[in-house]
Amino acid sequence: MAMTSDVISIFQDAKEIHSSALERLAQGDIRDAAEKAWCATKRATDALILARTGEEPQKSPHTSQALNKLREHDSQIGSLISRYYVRQGHLHGECFYLGLCEPVSVTGRRIRETEQYIYDAEALAR
Repeated sequence: MAMTSDVISIFQDAKEIHSSALERLAQGDIRDAAEKAWCATKRATDALILARTGEEPQKSPHTSQALNKLREHDSQIGSLISRYYVRQGHLHGECFYLGLCEPVSVTGRRIRETEQYIYDAEALAR
């Protein structure tokens, strides 16, 4: 499936947000870095969903639901599911909202590994 310009621009947005997350992490702002990594995850997932369905989810629950539906039709999507939910739960929920970012080494690793999530989602969008 060829990616549309909208899908390409959303993936680019995800990469730019992740770059901002890495900058915040380097500056020691783990909470903001975690939230930016979550936002990059959501954008990449939205781009994948748009590429596969022609519809872009607008809210996180819609993204989660659409991602789970995609998995029913393509087992390769399963490689993203657990990483998506870890980022949603840990980076977004626990670290950003509740300030529970310890151990910082694990949170930092998850923030950095978001780059691979974006590339994996982009590969599945093709």
